[in-house]
Amino acid sequence: MDRLTLWRRYRKHLCTCPAVGITLDASRLDFPEKFFEESESAISRAYDAMNALEAGDIANPDEQRMVGHYWLRAPHLAPNQQLTDLIEKTVEDIETFAADVHNKKITPPTAARFTDLIVVGIGGSALGPQLVADAMTTKRDKLKPHFVDNTDPDGVDRLIDSLGARLKSTLVVVISKSGGTKETRNGMLEIEAAMQRKGLPLPPQAVAVTGEGSQLDRHAAEQGWLRRFPMWDWVGGRTSLMSAVGLLPAALQGVDAPAMLQGAAEMDTITRKRDTNKNPAARLALLWHFATEGRGSKDMVVLPYKDRLLLMSRYLQQLVMESLGKEYDLGGQVVHQGIAVYGNKGSTDQHAYIQQLRDGVNNFFATFIVVLQDRQPAARKHAPEVDPGITSGDYLSGFWQGTREALYDGGRGSITITIEKLDARSLGALIALYERAVGFYATLVNINAYHQPGVEAGKKAAEAVIALQHRVVAFLQEHAEPATAEQIADRMGDPHHVETVYHILEHLAANKQGVARSRGKYRAKA
Repeated sequence: MDRLTLWRRYRKHLCTCPAVGITLDASRLDFPEKFFEESESAISRAYDAMNALEAGDIANPDEQRMVGHYWLRAPHLAPNQQLTDLIEKTVEDIETFAADVHNKKITPPTAARFTDLIVVGIGGSALGPQLVADAMTTKRDKLKPHFVDNTDPDGVDRLIDSLGARLKSTLVVVISKSGGTKETRNGMLEIEAAMQRKGLPLPPQAVAVTGEGSQLDRHAAEQGWLRRFPMWDWVGGRTSLMSAVGLLPAALQGVDAPAMLQGAAEMDTITRKRDTNKNPAARLALLWHFATEGRGSKDMVVLPYKDRLLLMSRYLQQLVMESLGKEYDLGGQVVHQGIAVYGNKGSTDQHAYIQQLRDGVNNFFATFIVVLQDRQPAARKHAPEVDPGITSGDYLSGFWQGTREALYDGGRGSITITIEKLDARSLGALIALYERAVGFYATLVNINAYHQPGVEAGKKAAEAVIALQHRVVAFLQEHAEPATAEQIADRMGDPHHVETVYHILEHLAANKQGVARSRGKYRAKA
């Protein structure tokens, strides 16, 4: 297609959202000219399903739950006044608590003020807050944010070591809806132990974000933690960023949380429109359906040309893949749906995997996320020229356009989302755009976007490994004679799990956890 024709195609299919400063360009995907008109019946069903969801219908039939993350930024749309009041009060409580921390009305026992923030969570309780923290950080942050988002003890040790004496001025926010998520519980216990080693009690420096009556809620109440903020069963983890899960860490860091809510609400207003020409979420969902043939035949490569959005691909991995990666459709038929997501950032991508994207297997479509304002306003007056009349930001824009062009010339399709400037408001709008696009796409392929049975299966399998480890340790303590993994599994009456027994023994021996290893045999360590 010649460049003039591409320009006309760009103008025709550009979706602009001036209220939030975001545009969606789909011109580099080779869909038919009447694609959107011919898709109107399908997207109309998605509009209907979304309207029912926002009205309070049971949108997650597996768990008989409403799905209400859209109410978090528009409380008046909640199906009853009780929920409206609850949402509004929580936002007010978050703002008040953050202000009290910043103004030193709330202080740690052995320091003049809080200087740092550790957020303990996993999945949706960490990925969204991490994205916001990294995207919005400035030298004026009220608290410096850190995250424990795994059960890796070395990761916790590195964080504790980096904090050093500042551990005494660190506020710890533990996020878990059920309170029973093992990774989060383990992170909390690791931090508690580290603080105890330094003579610091956790409760005066701890806050819980959890479901009412959960294990964590009861623990925090019994121990006298500073505060408890609610998580609700009608908000899924991957769509919880506009709840206390994301708003509390953001507000404590000093991010403009109300502006983030405002941007999300403004994008929601735009994406409720039943005019597909002006609805970027509906268009995104249809474009995904076209690019992947409605069955995930191509991956989504997310390439933000902005360092502050480096974590966008990680955030979208969970939002898209956990929502859309399903074995069964709503009718119980096996469909194996989903769209794989990965990404890096521009222009690092050009020195990493653009070579394969351009010349290798054509199994993806790219999404470029471009921010027009390439520097913070205060820094622009100091922007140096790297060539006559050219700045580093000019090069970044040139590299984005060059990569997009090179991919298209190689028969590789792409979508471009352009943001006028990156701030809390536009970040909220970007997140809301993707949340609704995922919901629309789920209707297009007839799946439940709001449950995660595969995640639960993995958790149950992990619990089975831990249960087996207890049995292995007990066996070794009762039998002094060294034995191989095969012998131990046989004598335990569990020969089919010999590989798991072997990995358990290797792990325990390597970490000197009561097991000694010699010449392929294991025994209890004296």
